[in-house]
Amino acid sequence: MTIGDRIRDRRKQLELSVEDLATKLEKNKATIYRYESDEIENLPITILEPLAEVLKTTPAYLMGWDLDTQYHNTFPIETRKIPMLGTIAAGEPIYAEEEFEYYVEVGADIKADFCLKVSGDSMINARILDGDIVFIRKQTSVNDGDIAAVLIDNEATLKRVYYNDDSITLVSENPEFKPMIFKAGENAVSILGKAVAFQSDVK
Repeated sequence: MTIGDRIRDRRKQLELSVEDLATKLEKNKATIYRYESDEIENLPITILEPLAEVLKTTPAYLMGWDLDTQYHNTFPIETRKIPMLGTIAAGEPIYAEEEFEYYVEVGADIKADFCLKVSGDSMINARILDGDIVFIRKQTSVNDGDIAAVLIDNEATLKRVYYNDDSITLVSENPEFKPMIFKAGENAVSILGKAVAFQSDVK
């Protein structure tokens, strides 16, 4: 398969016309036909990179260097980087230091603002284990029964949240841990955000 073949195949897989591709690259249709007919065998990187981006693949694939991505039915996964802000307890609350540590790359479909590493085993029945990474979407309230990152005074924990008339109850997903009930005004309890996804190693 030639460079032109790969360009044409990816364009058709994405249901793009020659005119569509030309418009996205700010080229004319004749130039796209030249790419696909291999009239230009060695595409410069200034052309190759934007071409690969529009075709949602890699320059290596288009050039035939990356053999692992040459299957016709494969599509690259779009990713983005989310900041890791530290550790959160799945057990007894631990002191929360909201300090940036590093970025975690995740699928672009995960709508989260930051992530935290889990410490403890109080959420195991929700399949969230010690060492897992939980992705959090910032919001100051959640629905009854949602799993959330909750700040208690200066300590953070991961729990299911239930509301009552004059209190908030934080419930673990492990029967060994008792629910934590806080009356209004007794503690500074605030929602950091809703847990929207988690990343776990295969064990």
